[in-house]
Amino acid sequence: MDIKQIQELIKFVSRSGVNEVAIEQEDFKITIKTNQAPTYVQATVPAQIAPAVAPAAAAPQPTTPTETKATVAAEDDSKYITIKSPMIGTFYRSSSPDKPSFVNVGDEFPVGKVICIIEAMKLFNEIESEVSGRIVKVLVENASPVEYDQPLFLVEPM
Repeated sequence: MDIKQIQELIKFVSRSGVNEVAIEQEDFKITIKTNQAPTYVQATVPAQIAPAVAPAAAAPQPTTPTETKATVAAEDDSKYITIKSPMIGTFYRSSSPDKPSFVNVGDEFPVGKVICIIEAMKLFNEIESEVSGRIVKVLVENASPVEYDQPLFLVEPM
């Protein structure tokens, strides 16, 4: 290496942000170090954003008919059994995209019937019903992530 090549190498190292370069040839060895502090990049994973909570009103609002219906519907849900996820994973309503769902709203099923699949760590776990009944509502979208103990179905017991 001649002096011109060494100067070009020094310029290249200083522009590239590298702190140290060492080159060895048969009869030649060079190490170039810069005074720059090393640059570290920290990656962060955004946390799940909680839904915004509406501020509480100072005075009570008058009850409208729709609010009354919602309250009645909530009370009606108390007679239903909630089937919850036994694990964290991805919820599937059928065994494959081209197959029909295991259960749909209105379907009656016995104890032990497969009602969905939850994929966890590349394993597909068939979830069997622990109750017999009729599906009233499916609470989770197909192919969406679910948490442990998250409600999956509302069932009217039989």
